[in-house]
Amino acid sequence: MAKAPRYCAQCGALVETRLIDGRQREVCPTCGTVFYRNPLPVASALVMNERREVLLVRRRQEPQLGLWCLPIGFAEQNETIAEAALRELREEAGIEGRVMRLLDVDSYASNYYGDLLIVTFEVEKTGGVECAGDDACETGYFALDDLPALAFPANDRAVFAARRAHEDEWAIRDSFQRLAQPVGSGWRVLPTPEARMLSDALVSFIEEHVAEISAAWLADVRSSATTTGYRKLDPAELLPKADFAVRQFGRWLTGVEVTGEAREFYRRLGTERRQQGVAESEVLSSLMLLKKHVWSFARDRGVWERPIDVYRVLELDRRLVLFFDRAMYHMLRGYGEA
Repeated sequence: MAKAPRYCAQCGALVETRLIDGRQREVCPTCGTVFYRNPLPVASALVMNERREVLLVRRRQEPQLGLWCLPIGFAEQNETIAEAALRELREEAGIEGRVMRLLDVDSYASNYYGDLLIVTFEVEKTGGVECAGDDACETGYFALDDLPALAFPANDRAVFAARRAHEDEWAIRDSFQRLAQPVGSGWRVLPTPEARMLSDALVSFIEEHVAEISAAWLADVRSSATTTGYRKLDPAELLPKADFAVRQFGRWLTGVEVTGEAREFYRRLGTERRQQGVAESEVLSSLMLLKKHVWSFARDRGVWERPIDVYRVLELDRRLVLFFDRAMYHMLRGYGEA
């Protein structure tokens, strides 16, 4: 820790301690120079690779010798705090970078250096090869969920801030990748918790409002110019089938295997509509209307506070297409085979 000055750097007089601005401070009684002792500025850089692993360096010197930390060091004169972070990254880890955002600012009382002010930036790697240098003896990338004990609390705070900053982005990306997986020849099943998707959060919402969705569909299908044949059908027969279709879609969203059940339901439904004299185009339109009401109900009653909320409904629209395209196929197969 830095020691208090004994002699004035301006005139050489012996320094004494006085109460100034509510604090005990070193002051020169001869020339009046006050020696303010401020926290030392420290810059730190957090870099992540495409696997969402954090770059750490192992310290070769005290304090915290042998522990892992983010590339970190004191800011120097004639450089900004962001420039200091990039310089420390280059000196300790061997890579160049570009500052993306400020992650955290933290005060830290070091027994070794005194009061520190640690500023951490998220940095994107732009060049170089990872290699230890300066105060580091080793570099490595570590998974966010498997980090070693870090040398400084400010590093833990910065890692937490980075995770929070990317939380929605990563969730959307992961869910989109699962959505883009091959569907195959039937209804896709998502059987494990690891395969869950963001739009799954809308499942309970849909299930709680099946009656409202079905009622809105029934009113639409009995009034639309594209489904005039449904006006002669008994609402008491239409409504339960709409309820079942919506619940079946909800169960499919949660990973329940419905392939055989759905195939049988929609082929039988197509056969019934053919026998009732409903036109093939109207059968197709009725199912498109049901799909529309499921999606619009979730869309119109959602709370849009973050981009991830918008993505949930857009993803639901894509999954509606995946499910009901198969439903249309089997319903038309049943219609044609009647």
